[in-house]
Amino acid sequence: MTDLLKLTSLCQNMECEYVVNAPMREYTTFQIGGPCDFLARPYDEGQIAALIRFCTAGGIRWQIIGNGSNLLAPDAGISGVVIQLGPNFSYIRPSARPGEILCAAGASLNAAAAFAQKQGLSGLEFAWGIPGNVGGAVYMNAGAYGGEMKDVLVSADYVDQMGNARSISAAEMQLGYRHSVFSQRDWCITKVKLQLHPDDPEKIRERMEEHMDQRRAKQPLEYPSAGSVFKRPEGNYAGALIEQCGLKGRQIGGAQVSEKHAGFIVNRGGATSRDVSALIREIQRTVEEKTGYRLECELRQL
Repeated sequence: MTDLLKLTSLCQNMECEYVVNAPMREYTTFQIGGPCDFLARPYDEGQIAALIRFCTAGGIRWQIIGNGSNLLAPDAGISGVVIQLGPNFSYIRPSARPGEILCAAGASLNAAAAFAQKQGLSGLEFAWGIPGNVGGAVYMNAGAYGGEMKDVLVSADYVDQMGNARSISAAEMQLGYRHSVFSQRDWCITKVKLQLHPDDPEKIRERMEEHMDQRRAKQPLEYPSAGSVFKRPEGNYAGALIEQCGLKGRQIGGAQVSEKHAGFIVNRGGATSRDVSALIREIQRTVEEKTGYRLECELRQL
């Protein structure tokens, strides 16, 4: 990347953490992916805006990632800049209004759910155990066990593709099943406001534990994965269709359709992005041929 020295200098001057030739397998839950040219880990909105402005002005490709829990990174690596919103940018605090909390986009969903429980605020129990962060959850309107982000979301702050700070209400976000306006724009979510409601902290904790028990029983948490691979088709379930087609346990290279839950692809060791992509294509082709359902992949491929 021709502007590497300038970008390095920018990060050093504003004390933003960065890694050159960062191996993406270390930044994704799949543990797959080659090196990206430059990975920045900002501490605040100002650093995020400065990075985006620099990249846009220089014609440098940039992408946002969070916990890397819904991503498939290419084996050959990534050209340009990856901006990771994670532990460096992860505050969670009460808002001025009762029941509201403010979360930096890099805050984990688990941390947000735990914070809400301690505050005696209900509404985020569904998020307990989802291995992502708040920004990514809004980006894809994450949900589980009958709840989703649109149920609790009030508004979000973001930085647009030109580096300008802006805000948007939940009503403007076009929130649907695994979809939001952010998935159609080059915008970076920076802060999220959530509206929860009071409840007994012990009852909240019990519901969270119940959800976690269900996850442990049904999901292949013992292997690296990127979570559920396919969106739920109307009138059916992806995992059930894949199992019905005899694909449970099907393996290409190090990538395997989970023997525990067919809706997951797991890394059994040494899996490559090529392995995963080939397995996804085989699943889609087989399921459509045998059932007529066309499965849509929900993984974000960088």
